[in-house]
Amino acid sequence: MTTSTTNDALLRANQAGLFDGVRASGITGIWRTGLLAAATWLLLGVITLRWPNKEVGFSDWAFTDEFGYATLAIAVLLAILALAGERAGSIVQLLRPAGQWLVAAPLLLGAWEILTAKLGVLPSPFFAPPQSLIDVYSEDWRRLGISTAYSLRLLAHGFAAGGIVGFLVGATIGWSRVAGYWVHPVLRFLGPVPASALLPLAFFFAPSSYAAAVFLIALATAFPVAVLTWSGVASVNKSYYDVARTLGASEWFLVLRVAIPAALPQVFVGLFMGLGAAFSVLVTAEMMGVKAGLGWYLQWSQGWAAYSNMYAALIVMAILCSSLITLLFKVRDRALSWQKGTVKW
Repeated sequence: MTTSTTNDALLRANQAGLFDGVRASGITGIWRTGLLAAATWLLLGVITLRWPNKEVGFSDWAFTDEFGYATLAIAVLLAILALAGERAGSIVQLLRPAGQWLVAAPLLLGAWEILTAKLGVLPSPFFAPPQSLIDVYSEDWRRLGISTAYSLRLLAHGFAAGGIVGFLVGATIGWSRVAGYWVHPVLRFLGPVPASALLPLAFFFAPSSYAAAVFLIALATAFPVAVLTWSGVASVNKSYYDVARTLGASEWFLVLRVAIPAALPQVFVGLFMGLGAAFSVLVTAEMMGVKAGLGWYLQWSQGWAAYSNMYAALIVMAILCSSLITLLFKVRDRALSWQKGTVKW
């Protein structure tokens, strides 16, 4: 290998971020942020294991030792990767963007651990230490998993129904002046009403609590999808239609191949907004009438003062909502490849 080739390879590696060495001390290839992260995780493990818990109404918090040993294992792993540096290859390269979060996370967990388990500043049972989440996920994973599955099923039915109806309504009022004249005022009058405000009526007229919940989620989803779809169809450049008509296009061709594709960016914005609204209504509906789901699990946890279970369910809900929005962004980037990266998440 020639000298110029070697220099080019080193330059590319440096641009890729593989060489984050301590150049001031003459040591190269060490991931400094990783070493700092390893030190903070080690400190968290020492605090968890060596500082006795404050006993409040019971013997001790379960899974304290397991939590401490897990943090020590993370510290050792990060230390090995940090010392390996560029020799660790793609693993360090993947972790580097999250380096500062790897430092901040144990600091936040340490403050949480100290204020709850060690000092008892945050009163029990309303506040529980991090290891209580391990207790919930290990002991009550079956009930929590079934509740998550029920919520996903309910959300899928409601969001799909609302998305389809909202898209059809928006495309219709955006294309047809007659439909816009009659439907648009109704949409403006009833659309802004929160779906949760119709909860008593939905549960009275629906044949079951599940059907009522699906209706409310669909209603919350349909309004933003309809408004954004209508806006997208109505704002299509008229010259596109003129060119298509000149080439002999029919009305259905103009709708399906010109208006709707041009409105897709707006449609996806409506779907993003609808998904957030659907998730809010989902929790409310499950708290009021559905016999299973994350909303039901939250209410059940509060009724039994099992606040650790409540926090565990909230974390599951946050992960679930974030994952669904990420998946929707993947679909959007695939369908609208020419606009990939214009909307960030």
